[in-house]
Amino acid sequence: MTESHPRISKAVIPAAGLGTRFLPATKATPKEMLPVVDKPAIQYVVEEAVSAGLDDVLMITGRNKRPLEDHFDRNYELESALQKKGDAERLAKVQESSDLATMHYVRQGDPKGLGHAVLCAAPHVGHEPFAVLLGDDLIDPRDPLLQHMVEVQEQHGGSVIALMEVAPEQIHMYGCAAVEATDDGDVVKVTGLVEKPEAADAPSNYAIIGRYVLDPHIFGILRRTEPGRGGEIQLTDALQQLADDEKVGGPVHGVVFKGRRYDTGDRGDYLRAIVRLACEREDLGPDFRTWLRSYVAEEM
Repeated sequence: MTESHPRISKAVIPAAGLGTRFLPATKATPKEMLPVVDKPAIQYVVEEAVSAGLDDVLMITGRNKRPLEDHFDRNYELESALQKKGDAERLAKVQESSDLATMHYVRQGDPKGLGHAVLCAAPHVGHEPFAVLLGDDLIDPRDPLLQHMVEVQEQHGGSVIALMEVAPEQIHMYGCAAVEATDDGDVVKVTGLVEKPEAADAPSNYAIIGRYVLDPHIFGILRRTEPGRGGEIQLTDALQQLADDEKVGGPVHGVVFKGRRYDTGDRGDYLRAIVRLACEREDLGPDFRTWLRSYVAEEM
């Protein structure tokens, strides 16, 4: 009989980064608020958490991140103005973000890395397993990665990370996992992890992408984890300790993702994400695709 594990209800979204790759746009605007078509990137991430059944969302913020809180709060003046105009469609869009989930916020006072950001969630999460979603990775809702990861965690316990095969010359940009196959085709056992290795030192071409389902024992390990690569407390280093000793926090599994992912952390990929998502929209796609074909033909 398959062992039953606690149901996951909480999601943590680290959002304290400075967004330096998008300067000067992010000088006064959080990178998470940059629009992807007509919604800020962070809203896609919260929607993904809610779709997976996680409607208790803690956002780890920092200075100059107040617009994130405002976006998921009510805006009575705007709502009243739209109501008076009879603009029900835009009113629904404005109210959608404030009705998505129960939102909580805590500040990461010092930018000490992803591991430290996750540790800031400990008082809110307590002793429950929880999900971590990074805002730079947008997962297409037609490919329910997080929901699958939650199911794997409920089946096996421990922690689950999202993996994606990348070209060897790209692995230095990611955390990398050494894995063993399991009886489930897209689920692997993680035996080791390395943060941003050179291609020659990488144990595989399985890159860690920005979705995690974590056992709460990770907090105790993070408290003892020394700064690693880049002088930051790395979540990858803490996960390595969990993989080394299954008696503390259970095993670490990986879900190999082959679906649609949009990377908004890189300027080029951010633009490609906007184009891809706009092309697939029923209200924008037909006209936009026609223009895009014409534009590409002229440029070629």
